[in-house]
Amino acid sequence: MGLVNSKPTTSGRRFLIQDDFSDITESKPYKKFAIGLKKKGGRNNMGRITAPRRGGGFRKIYRIIDFRRDKIGVPATVKTIEYDPNRSARIALLSYVDGDKSYILAPDGLKVGDRVLSSKYADIKVGNCMPLSSIPTGTMIHAIELQPGGGAKLVRSAGSSAQILAKEGDYAHVKMPSGEIRKIRLECRAVIGQVSNPDHQNISWGKAGRMRWKGKRPRTRPVAMNPIDHPMGGGEGRSKGGRHPCNRKGVPAKGYKTRRNKPSLKYIVKPRG
Repeated sequence: MGLVNSKPTTSGRRFLIQDDFSDITESKPYKKFAIGLKKKGGRNNMGRITAPRRGGGFRKIYRIIDFRRDKIGVPATVKTIEYDPNRSARIALLSYVDGDKSYILAPDGLKVGDRVLSSKYADIKVGNCMPLSSIPTGTMIHAIELQPGGGAKLVRSAGSSAQILAKEGDYAHVKMPSGEIRKIRLECRAVIGQVSNPDHQNISWGKAGRMRWKGKRPRTRPVAMNPIDHPMGGGEGRSKGGRHPCNRKGVPAKGYKTRRNKPSLKYIVKPRG
């Protein structure tokens, strides 16, 4: 993958830095794993907006990704590296020796023709999936399970990776991209390597219109609203109201801890930050 700096022929292209998609080998998805998505505009089943600033944008076709990698001991060959509009990373189409196919998150460095395997006896090679108990300490991993057989839940965005720091008892100490060190059971599986498309963080969209294409609408400043719409709204002229910044429901916005998942605190060896 590489980045392209556009010539400033217009105001929207002056600061545009975009992907050259040089690593993409196929433009159309495999039909068996492609389904349509219905737009919700950030609304729930009651029709109320629960995720603001969403709506519009191009139509997207969802690619069904195999996060479980449960074809144990069956080798597969990488057929294509494809773009996925639903995530920041690239995806890879695998063809197993028994004839099955599936999409996975493409690790950085995986190429067409490479062979990958999901097994506790697999080699320590990019793209192979195995339990944490079989992965050496210090190895960079991604697509990590939280429960054995539950499918990858952690470290799935472009360019991200985690590292196994130690193994103690039934748990491995894994350092997350945020800096958090978390205990994960050794039976949980992970994929060797770093997630593909590491230059995604260096993309500059260049203009507001590209955000609209992605389905992201503009944000209205709270101080510009009326008091009925936001606690920070209202006042004669511009005014912050003399209170700490908060969201629409009045929850403080800076430094206020909102984490309530107390049962999982025992698995966090070192918090992030």
